[in-house]
Amino acid sequence: MEFDLDYARKVIEAEAEAIRSITPIVDASFAGAVEMIYNCSGSVIVSGIGKAGIIGQKISATLASTGTPSHFLHPAEAVHGDLGRLRKNDIVIVLSYGGETDEVTLLINLVKQLEIKLIALTSDSDSTLSKHSDVVLCMGQMSEACPLGAAPSVSTTCMLAVGDALAFTVMKARNFSVEDYIRFHPGGSLGAKLMTVEQSMMFEPGEKLPIAEVTDTVKQLLKKTSDVKRHGAVMVVDKDGKLAGIVTDADLRRLMTKKGQSTFKLKAGDVMTTDCKKIRADALAAEATAIFHKYRIDELPVVDGNNKPVGLIDVQDIVTIKVVG
Repeated sequence: MEFDLDYARKVIEAEAEAIRSITPIVDASFAGAVEMIYNCSGSVIVSGIGKAGIIGQKISATLASTGTPSHFLHPAEAVHGDLGRLRKNDIVIVLSYGGETDEVTLLINLVKQLEIKLIALTSDSDSTLSKHSDVVLCMGQMSEACPLGAAPSVSTTCMLAVGDALAFTVMKARNFSVEDYIRFHPGGSLGAKLMTVEQSMMFEPGEKLPIAEVTDTVKQLLKKTSDVKRHGAVMVVDKDGKLAGIVTDADLRRLMTKKGQSTFKLKAGDVMTTDCKKIRADALAAEATAIFHKYRIDELPVVDGNNKPVGLIDVQDIVTIKVVG
């Protein structure tokens, strides 16, 4: 059996071209829809039937994961109890190519009875859906890419693109950060890879750190850091509070083996590793992983823009959050 691969390429090209052709949809109506979603004090309810409904589920998921509370409402299920999901401060987005489907028409009536704002994503500006919507995003008539010209393909691809454009425009307006994204995706590999050193280090902002000064003796160093929570190293700072070096538990064990009790009289500045590795708090945790692997170390000082210690990250912290290098 030989397959028509040229036709397969044409399907992709047709969908890509259709997406390019609908960029004018980003107009005043689009801006109005974005503003409605941004200012929504409830949830953004996305609905649609058939293939458009499947696209609607993805758009709802994208909204929810980027800072906009959202869930999907099947129009046929709305009259069987799911209408209870709706509240007056919600916004409903309905996806329907023709805008005349029976289930969609019924949903319009239910939404209007509840006085909920309605956004339509459709191809017909004169459809029943369009006439009763507060904002209409009209893609225009399209030719589907399937051999029969019937199965939704080009139209649903364009709906998805418009939905993404809405969600990400609102996301950008909210200044939705990497930290926000990670909070909504704690179990995702992408979330872990985007986690920063500050988020993964063992010390919280403002917490007492294992820090000693270069002029402190080892005895003073141990006394200063005895009440600091779990750590395997002490960061040594100069008179300006900037990182000068690090003393690890392994360093102290080796010194005790060689010098015995006289170790306690040595200065921290004399026993520290001066050219120690360090990392900025805003760096990705994955960067810390790379340093741990490359230099085979267990503790990494975390510094701010002025090279002053703000934390300490342990290789076990990286293992715990499953960041891989």
